[in-house]
Amino acid sequence: MRLHVGCAMWTHAPWQGRFLPHPLPPGERLRSYATWCNAVEGNTTFYATPARSTVESWARQTTSDFRFVVKLPKSITHERRLTGVDEELRSFLEAIEPLGPRTHTLWIQLPGSFAPTNLGILAGFLRRLPRSYRYAVEVRHRAFFDDARSERLLERVLAGADAEWIPFDTTALFQSPPTSDAEREAWTKKPRMPRRSSALTDRPIIRYLGRDANARTIEGWQQWIGTVTEWLREGRSPTVFIHTPDNADALMLARRFHDDVRARLPEIEPLPEPMPTEPLTLF
Repeated sequence: MRLHVGCAMWTHAPWQGRFLPHPLPPGERLRSYATWCNAVEGNTTFYATPARSTVESWARQTTSDFRFVVKLPKSITHERRLTGVDEELRSFLEAIEPLGPRTHTLWIQLPGSFAPTNLGILAGFLRRLPRSYRYAVEVRHRAFFDDARSERLLERVLAGADAEWIPFDTTALFQSPPTSDAEREAWTKKPRMPRRSSALTDRPIIRYLGRDANARTIEGWQQWIGTVTEWLREGRSPTVFIHTPDNADALMLARRFHDDVRARLPEIEPLPEPMPTEPLTLF
């Protein structure tokens, strides 16, 4: 039984020297991160398709059971809105091929303007995707959360492709006014998403955004501890990504989430021992 946890990135300045060794060459940063967490959000691919050589480096730094949830480029999802993207999609899939089984899911994040009236486009896009990958969709249009018919229609489209619905739970962030500069910035940029905890497949994915105060982040994820525990008991294989506005302690918090679930299910495989931040010595 295995729970995968991770963060929005594998390198972050506040982690250097605290959680990860510093300095580290670029070709070793992911390897070090992977001793803390066993999954990561592939957000960088949203901005540009990486070079194949870069992806080969990612593969070399991780074991075959490490999970990448790789975001499709914005040129496909936001600019062209899933239409006329065959060539760009082909280039993207060729670039990420070296990840092999590490590509847990291809993540289709849709803009807030992608509405229930656009579901036909999504359905057609999902039908054309190769079956060699798993897929998950993140929507941000409020109708999918507030209107029961729109929710059912989206679930039907996703079920037709055996695709998951990724929730982005921001309820903890917006529960009370911001108390830090990072939280104030997050209030202007992050979507006000309700909590959704229904899994459509055997591999659910959660994105959880907490607060800069660790105690409030932990308080806000308590419902997810119960949900993830039940998923594991049902034989599902969840992946949970922990965010905070400044992400300064996100690496440690992801492991804390894993520990909290493992306290309820001790049979969960433990995470690896983190790489020391200082080189080992004989004395």
